Amino acid sequence: MNSKVFMVLRILLGIFILVFGVNKFANFLPMPELSGDAGAYFGALDSSKTLMLVGIVEIIACIALILDKFGALFALILMSVSVNAFLFHAVLDPGGIGGSVVLLILNILVLYGYKDKYKDLLS
Repeated sequence: MNSKVFMVLRILLGIFILVFGVNKFANFLPMPELSGDAGAYFGALDSSKTLMLVGIVEIIACIALILDKFGALFALILMSVSVNAFLFHAVLDPGGIGGSVVLLILNILVLYGYKDKYKDLLS
């Protein structure tokens, strides 16, 4: 992958997760009303402080990706966040799936950009 394209993708992913990571603490993006199972699941994540932990991981990953220090590690860690966000929206809140699809695609592209860093791990 072209290094400039990879840099742009890496920074876009970093900014994307920074916005949602900081939002978990500052609540500046409006939260749509979730009903039924989606509301119960999200309420459980919120009351157990799991969302705060995810927010901290997202902010640290943002810094790592933008500065390109430990970016390959945090791209792997973020994959769990991306897949969970996508599955949550796919199963419980299909109307809000757009952002999670963008997150998942950006994360996969960044992982592909770091593929040389994973060669030893996968051999």
